[in-house]
Amino acid sequence: MAALGNIITSSLQSAKQMLIISESVSWTTVRNASKKTGGSTRNKGGHARPKHRGWRVQDGHFVQAGTILATQLTTRFHPGLNVGWGRNGTLFALEAGKVMVTCEQIDPKWENSWVQRNYNDRMGQKIYKKHFNVIPAPQHHVFKLIEKV
Repeated sequence: MAALGNIITSSLQSAKQMLIISESVSWTTVRNASKKTGGSTRNKGGHARPKHRGWRVQDGHFVQAGTILATQLTTRFHPGLNVGWGRNGTLFALEAGKVMVTCEQIDPKWENSWVQRNYNDRMGQKIYKKHFNVIPAPQHHVFKLIEKV
């Protein structure tokens, strides 16, 4: 019986040591990264949304008054017959009609500083630019003259 008691006490002591060891292991934790890596922040700029400048209406199309014909940052297109010029360079129709795009020769004022800065290398040459024109629709002529005053 004493041998059995020794075995039980030794097994209890070994179980107690295992419990102590397992408690010390359970207190040991591994710390992982709490955030992902940030990556490079040097190339964040330069991703502006496109402005979609250029022709809005093609040659030969019919437009209403106020329709935007072209948007531009620099002066690529010039207003012609029945076409207005917006503050930001937008060309728009002043009357309803058919759009005609023509390539016309311009005669810039060479005394102007802006003209000298932009066209100095083309002095003495013919300079052609695109002009937007709106040809008004013909009137319907369905009225009848009833009496003259």
